[in-house]
Amino acid sequence: MLAHSTAPDALLRELVVETREATGRAAMMQVAHDQGALLTMLTRLVGARRAIEVGVFTGYSSLCIARGLAADGHLLACDVNDAWTAVARRHWEKAGVTDRIEPVIGPALETLRALPADPVVDIAFIDADKAGYPAYYREIVPRLRPGGLVVLDNVLLGGRVLDPAFTGPDHVAIRELNAFVAADPRVDAVMLPVRDGVTLARKR
Repeated sequence: MLAHSTAPDALLRELVVETREATGRAAMMQVAHDQGALLTMLTRLVGARRAIEVGVFTGYSSLCIARGLAADGHLLACDVNDAWTAVARRHWEKAGVTDRIEPVIGPALETLRALPADPVVDIAFIDADKAGYPAYYREIVPRLRPGGLVVLDNVLLGGRVLDPAFTGPDHVAIRELNAFVAADPRVDAVMLPVRDGVTLARKR
């Protein structure tokens, strides 16, 4: 699958290497190349100008979304770790997309709740603390314009969401959210077996 997808460029490969060096085992949180390519494509397909990301880490997904935005596009990038987003900022600058990205350091839920209620968001990507997913989804969906898209990462949690023996907060939150999204009358949703599971929910 990777061999037959658009390959990452030198800057993305450099970011992967620096992420491993700077974050150690936490580097596993970085989205994979095929996910990044998918994010860029989805952003372009919806003609996005306004985007939200919950969970920046070192900025791979932010960079992929920003590259897919219209020239006057804006990405609100929410995270709580300034050290990791410092890595992201350096690579956003190298990519020439800093004018499209507004990083906000602080609890994402507070940032989302402070946004206007107007349904103007074209695309949103959620890849942060799993227990927080339901709250992020609740805040974002009303702000999506009709035809807008919310992308949820890690909806399989290594397959553990399928096993009721796993009852940790993350497992319960994602399990319940998966069921909620599938039944949500406001969206059309599809779960894809990409990496650790990616759900696309399109606002009706």
